[in-house]
Amino acid sequence: MFIPKLYRSEDYDLMREIIKENSFALLISSVDKVRATHSMMMLNEDDPQNTYIETHISRANPQAKTLQDGDEVLCDFLGAHTYISSSWYDHMNVSTWNYEAVQIHGKVEIMNHDELYAHLDKLTSKYENFQQCPMMVKDMGREFVEKEMKGAFGIKVIPTEIFIKQKLSQNRKENDFNNIITQLEQSDDNARKIAEKMKLIKK
Repeated sequence: MFIPKLYRSEDYDLMREIIKENSFALLISSVDKVRATHSMMMLNEDDPQNTYIETHISRANPQAKTLQDGDEVLCDFLGAHTYISSSWYDHMNVSTWNYEAVQIHGKVEIMNHDELYAHLDKLTSKYENFQQCPMMVKDMGREFVEKEMKGAFGIKVIPTEIFIKQKLSQNRKENDFNNIITQLEQSDDNARKIAEKMKLIKK
């Protein structure tokens, strides 16, 4: 990911926020050819010295058939994003896009049976907790879960490089910056979220 210095962030709390709120992300590999799969991802921070991304894809997926321990992959997370119209500037310019994104390059570690079971348990709990009648892994019975697990390919991605980008009109003069916020506040949820983020960097 190309990140001009003005938009580069070292805020790992922001990274966690983007991953948590946008966990349906792209797993990208290029072992035999470029392949990409949208998958549910979680940031595992149980051991601060060994933080990693965990996810799973279908074993029937050609990407699963090519990945092995040590292969390099890219996890791509797109956070809040919105269109910025050039009509909001007080001078002639071009339109653009404001957004937040995280890219994590890392090495693959294929999950063993117990790790995959634990991963599915955590992932299910994360999203079922908010349901009216949650269906947890423990409610399904181990025999059923292990049968379904045969179709899942679980991996851990051990980070080698982390890139965090916040493109929030930092290159605009104050009058244009403030007008962009005003315009975004009158738009959809994603636009309003970007407006709130812009207010934070303005302080």
